[in-house]
Amino acid sequence: MASFLLSFCLLLPATAATSPGRLVPYDLLYADGARAYFARDWGRAAELLQRALQSYAGLRAARLDCRARCLREAAFLGVPAGAGPWEAALFGRVLQRADCLQHCLGQRLGTAPSAHRASRAIRRDFERREPYNYLQVAFFQLKKLDQAVSAAHTFFVANPQHLQMREDIEKYRRMSGVKSDNFQDLEATPHWEAYEAGVQHYNADEYLQAVARLEESLSEALSALEECRALCEGPWEDEDEDEEEEMQPGLYEAIAAHYIQVLKCRQQCVLEIATKPGRISATEDFIPSHLDLLQFAYDQVGNQTLAAECVASYLLFYPTDEPMLEKMKQYRTELGEDTAVTARESIQHYVQRSLMEKKLIYYAVEHLGGTFNDPDLWTPDELIPENLKEKHREDQEKQTQETLDMEEREKRGPLPFEGIAITMDSRQMNGTQRVVFDRVLTESECKDLLRLTKEAGEAGDGFRARRSPHTPHERFEGLSVLKAVQLAQNGDVDWRDARLLLQASEKSRKIIESYFTPGKKLHFSFTHLVCRTAVDEEQEGRLDLSHPVHADNCLLDPEGQECWREPPAYVYRDYSGILYLNDDFQGGGLFFTEMDTVTVTAEVHPKCGRLVAFSSGKENPHGVWAVGRGRRCAIALWFTHSQEHAEQERVKAEELMEQKAVEPDWTDGEERRQGTDGSGRSSSEPAVPKGGARPTSQRHKPSSVGTQQPKRLRARDEF
Repeated sequence: MASFLLSFCLLLPATAATSPGRLVPYDLLYADGARAYFARDWGRAAELLQRALQSYAGLRAARLDCRARCLREAAFLGVPAGAGPWEAALFGRVLQRADCLQHCLGQRLGTAPSAHRASRAIRRDFERREPYNYLQVAFFQLKKLDQAVSAAHTFFVANPQHLQMREDIEKYRRMSGVKSDNFQDLEATPHWEAYEAGVQHYNADEYLQAVARLEESLSEALSALEECRALCEGPWEDEDEDEEEEMQPGLYEAIAAHYIQVLKCRQQCVLEIATKPGRISATEDFIPSHLDLLQFAYDQVGNQTLAAECVASYLLFYPTDEPMLEKMKQYRTELGEDTAVTARESIQHYVQRSLMEKKLIYYAVEHLGGTFNDPDLWTPDELIPENLKEKHREDQEKQTQETLDMEEREKRGPLPFEGIAITMDSRQMNGTQRVVFDRVLTESECKDLLRLTKEAGEAGDGFRARRSPHTPHERFEGLSVLKAVQLAQNGDVDWRDARLLLQASEKSRKIIESYFTPGKKLHFSFTHLVCRTAVDEEQEGRLDLSHPVHADNCLLDPEGQECWREPPAYVYRDYSGILYLNDDFQGGGLFFTEMDTVTVTAEVHPKCGRLVAFSSGKENPHGVWAVGRGRRCAIALWFTHSQEHAEQERVKAEELMEQKAVEPDWTDGEERRQGTDGSGRSSSEPAVPKGGARPTSQRHKPSSVGTQQPKRLRARDEF
């Protein structure tokens, strides 16, 4: 983003000078602010970036105000009697509305509205709150700590996966002089604040407070919806800007296309207001869910009249919902059959208008072409044309699956190390709770660990080759972390290689914990450095697997399509991982299956530094293809949330390692041995945060120490 913005700054002239009554276009202010930022003119950068944000908000306010005013002054109230041909009557109003908008915006902005049409890239920057990323650095350099913290927090709320900002937020929390009040979201949306407070009161059985905040949230959400809908009436967004002139549509086709684009935008507004800043997926049935919560809360505080009103409103969305119909019967009995129970006018208007728009959109899709991703689950089936119903069902199923995938992604925390790439996630692996990371180890680290397997085998203890417990066609070697440290004590293996085994496995644990269970501690259950070697003379006609299909915390029953979580299974295991060290062998890939153990859903091919991680339950049956030639080595890892089942051998190994670390000769040796980032720090230790947040492509790289430079990890990929 920073490289694009720098190019953008250089292309635009410095035109952010202000004049009385004129709103300077926000993209020009942003470009000038970025110029000042890269010139390290922090005061100027802070001023211009703040003005850019104010201009962006001012433009939005002007558009909303002018559309509201012109809606009143040039309203479409039907064709008056004797108005003449319908075209004159209709387009006369259209021209009046256009004149009103142009005149109003010209007055509010002080310049032609077209001057405020920024590029999509710049609009996206402001939607993602990117200016606050630059602004927090400028304020930090100006020693305006409270403003720096607010800017950082505002950016982080909308970008919780941003690794550098996460580190800076933690740094700010540790600084003296920073108060908790400084961490405020300067772009907070009122309906989300009220909604979350209302749900908290609701879950705490504080129904009076819940009613007040949920009503506030519903009101603010409907207002935000109207603002979003008004902003949909913008210029035509042509997806194919290179279309030949002769291919341009005629008058009515162009009007229809732009109008349908506006209607689709309005329909998507419900997803915008239902998506919390920083989240990917929207809260399902956001408006109906308010009514569901409110009806129960009102019932608990004894206000059956309003509870019945909420039920009637909810039934506009789902008229055949049996629990709500039963509730309505109950309220009618309690209030008396003669009591009129009607839905809220605001909800009636919302539903009727939405259905009218859907009808027009589906007509256009059926007769004029195009697609429509209906954002609502409550759309009546009869509204959808017959020839589109199958596609609508497929779209709804796809949207539901995407929502589940997004929810899974949202639970993830940012990765604690730079340079690591997510190669495949659950969706790409056709399952749940599965992921593949690359570049967890460097080539030199893999070689060191492979040397450890060789030296341990030659020592004749702890890594002795024997027949595999799973197949007679392979020899199996296994080394625990404690045995590795004990071999180092005896002088059989290098202390540094034993230490690397501990570090590599700990690095893997941190990655898996941050990805799957951020904020919830994962403990090692068992760590095993394992090699499987093909027995050359016994490969002909081989049909078995290196490791049969199984689940890691339950007993798999393919015929019964069940997995029994009971002993002798390791029922306390929660997550599993395999960190590969080599790929110079044949076969030996990991594969996942359905519960039937035969339908393969995904495969993972080993390579140095590749970490595959997955939940240990029945959702992830897996096995290992036969190793047909060569020697396959990997670190097998199992994790648990249960501290009582934590790996005790590892605790002992770490104690022995700490005792060794205080010896003078060990310290000197370590200073000579540089980490994989060239800084003298092990690759399994996270980088120390330095300074404020940087634009994505301007992040710090660790400084190098020493004369020999090992292979450097690439900067963290952005996803």
